Amino acid sequence: MSGMDLTLQSEQETDGRWLAEVPQLPGVLAYGATADEAMAKAETLALRVLAEQLEHGEARPQAFRFLLAAA
Repeated sequence: MSGMDLTLQSEQETDGRWLAEVPQLPGVLAYGATADEAMAKAETLALRVLAEQLEHGEARPQAFRFLLAAA
């Protein structure tokens, strides 16, 4: 079984909010008041997207891990 590395990136917007995303999964991005909050929301959304892909037969089960992008 092959694996998938998912990169969790975050950056602070000019208005002070934090934006986190998983570039390997289009549309997986989330805002938060802190970097940790934004990353937790993005990771949760990524897991939901992966689960939905499995439920609909759009993906095969595989191991994955989240990697934090270097700031």
